[in-house]
Amino acid sequence: MRCTSKIGVSSVTSAFSTRVCRNPLNTRLLSAVSQPKLQNNGKPKTGILMLNMGGPKTTDKVGEYLHRIMTDRDMMQLPMQSRLGPWIARRRTPEVQKKYEEIGGGSPILKWTNLQGELLCKQLDRLSPETAPHKHYVAFRYVDPLTEEALQQIEEDGIEHTVIFSQYPQYSCATTGSSFNAIYNYYKTREIPKNMKLSVIDRWPTHPLLAKTFAEKIKGELKEFPGDVRDNVHILFSAHSLPLKAVNRGDTYPSEVAATVHMVMQELNYCNPYHLVWQSKVGPLEWLGPLTDAALKDYVKQGKKHFILVPIAFVNEHIETLHEMDIEYCDELAKELGIDRIRRAAAPNDHPLFIDALTDIVVRHLRSQQACSPKFLTRCPHCVNDNCGPSKQWYQKVCRI
Repeated sequence: MRCTSKIGVSSVTSAFSTRVCRNPLNTRLLSAVSQPKLQNNGKPKTGILMLNMGGPKTTDKVGEYLHRIMTDRDMMQLPMQSRLGPWIARRRTPEVQKKYEEIGGGSPILKWTNLQGELLCKQLDRLSPETAPHKHYVAFRYVDPLTEEALQQIEEDGIEHTVIFSQYPQYSCATTGSSFNAIYNYYKTREIPKNMKLSVIDRWPTHPLLAKTFAEKIKGELKEFPGDVRDNVHILFSAHSLPLKAVNRGDTYPSEVAATVHMVMQELNYCNPYHLVWQSKVGPLEWLGPLTDAALKDYVKQGKKHFILVPIAFVNEHIETLHEMDIEYCDELAKELGIDRIRRAAAPNDHPLFIDALTDIVVRHLRSQQACSPKFLTRCPHCVNDNCGPSKQWYQKVCRI
C-alpha cells in the first residue's frame, strides 16, 4: 500500500511560471508586459473586497472563530442558539485546536488570499488602467480581518468603486450569503460614502479558466501514477457538504458545484472515472451525500485501488484540505482501507491560470453594465432567513457600475 499526502504542497511549478497559455486574457497579459508600469503614487481608485470564511492564524484564535460560526444564524439555525452555539464552540475548541496544531499551528488562508489579491490587482492595473489603481481588501466572516474592518479601511482609503468579490466560486446561502448579509448589516446603521459605488460578483462556478486550473492540477497528479493504472484512477471531487434541509429550501450550491465538476471533466475530455462527493459533515442532521470517507470505503469494496481527491469548492489551502483531506483521508483512512495509492490535487492557490481567472472575472465585471446579477437578487423559494429579503432589497437599491 502506498499513500501519498499533499500537505503543504506549493501550487506553483516552474513549468507553469514560464508557460504561455492560449486564451484571450493571456494574450492581453503578454502584450501588457511591454507597456510601462502604472504609477500608483495616488490613492487607490477601485477596491476589490475579497469575501471568504477565513481561518484562525493561531490556535488561540480557534475558540473565537468557532463561537462566531456557531452563533451566526445566517450560517446555521440552532434551537436556543444564543446558548447552544457558544456551548458547542467551547466543547469543540480543544479538538479543533489539535487539528490546527497538526497542520502547522494555524490556517494559511489569509496568506493565500492576500497573495491572490496582490497578483490580481497587479494584472488589473495593466488590463484596466481606467479603473486603476486597484487595491484588494480581505473580508473574512469569522476571524480577522473581519468584514467590518475591511469596510472601514475602504472608507478611510476613499475608494470610488468597491467590487464585492466572493471567493466562493459556488454560491451557498450559508457561506456566500452570510458574507453578503454581513455587509448589509454593517450599512444598516450608517451611510455608504457618497463618492463610492458598490457592485457584486457573487458566483463564478463555470468560468473556463477555473476549470482549466483544476484540470491542470489533476493532470499533474495523474502523471504520478504508473502508466498501467493511470486510466483507471478514480477522481473524487470533494466539496463541503450541506444539510439537506438547506438543499430542500432551494440552495443552489450543490448544482453549482456539479457544474464546476462537469466543466473540469469536459476540459479533461472525460479521461477517467469520476464522482462528486461531500465532506465536513457535523452534527446529527441529514447532510448531502455521499460523504467522501464513506465513498472511499465502498469504492475499495468494489475493488478500486487508486484515487485522486480534488478540493473542487476550495480556492486555497485550509483546514478542510490540509487536515481532513490530507491527514484523515489520504493518510489515516487510506492505511486503514489498504488503498494502493491516493493523491490529493492542491487547491488553486496562486496558480497562474487561477490568477488569470480572477482577473478575467473582475475585468469583465468592470466593463459590464450589470452591477449585480438577477440570480443574486432572488431568494430561495423556501427561504426562512428574515435577514435575506431586506439584504437583497438593499443591494438592488445601492449597487451600480
